[in-house]
Amino acid sequence: MIRITAGIDVGASAVKVAIVAHGEGPKVLAKCAQRIRRRVVADVVEGTFSEAVAAADVDREAIEYIASTGDGDAVAFRTGHFYTMTTHAQGALFLVPEARAAMDVGALHARAIKMDERGKVLGHRMTSQCASGSGQFIENIARYLGVPLEDVGGMSKLADDPEKVSSICAVLAETDVINMVARRISTPNILKGIHLSIAGRLARLIRAVGAEGTVALTGGLTHDAGLVAALEECLEEPSKGKRAAELRVVAHPEALYAGALGAALLAERRAEQLDSQELTPRPTPRESLSILT
Repeated sequence: MIRITAGIDVGASAVKVAIVAHGEGPKVLAKCAQRIRRRVVADVVEGTFSEAVAAADVDREAIEYIASTGDGDAVAFRTGHFYTMTTHAQGALFLVPEARAAMDVGALHARAIKMDERGKVLGHRMTSQCASGSGQFIENIARYLGVPLEDVGGMSKLADDPEKVSSICAVLAETDVINMVARRISTPNILKGIHLSIAGRLARLIRAVGAEGTVALTGGLTHDAGLVAALEECLEEPSKGKRAAELRVVAHPEALYAGALGAALLAERRAEQLDSQELTPRPTPRESLSILT
């Protein structure tokens, strides 16, 4: 029997949807994403989901379980909800099977997740600072510098003398950038400095969670090649005089959809559990009494 499930990841800046068919193994039928911008979130959810259903070429009624993650309240038609760190762990493992940790870098927050070979979360750490370590901060800086967001990563990699942003506050960090521009520091060096500043915090989260081996990056910032390169640099450096752990960062091309994919995979397990509960006959009152005694 083929079971079809859907995962809907509602983030701070975008909605991601994955539709998966489960037979001998999971097969991704469709993935779609839309930016929220200033639109009503529930409308973006409906639009993205409808687009994914059309791309998967399935009837909406054929989807047995619809799981939300992130801001689940925006998905009024959901069947169930899963925590973000759980779905990102499952999605990261699906995309990068050898990964034993995930680094979710979103528009407002970042979290490091340690998991086992089944995707079970063993520990996690999340940023407590404001948005200067987020995708929204990079987007704001790119807009101020007049650099298209898709060019930020490549331009950062051209830096020859980066200058780190000293402040962890987004407002003060933006002031630092304004001062750098006034001092005629080149745009590549400003961007690389920002990437190194963010990457340093991400590296501390990864080490704090006790990650080892392969770390799968998830979330929107995985497409920023400059940030990925800066994170690789930071993870090679010793931490507080200790030898750097053997860590390898992998940014899968579909990492943006890790949360939605993880939700769709967990949805299949939940649907299977519900089916088994329905098939299990309920004990009669006499049987229930004997169980209690």
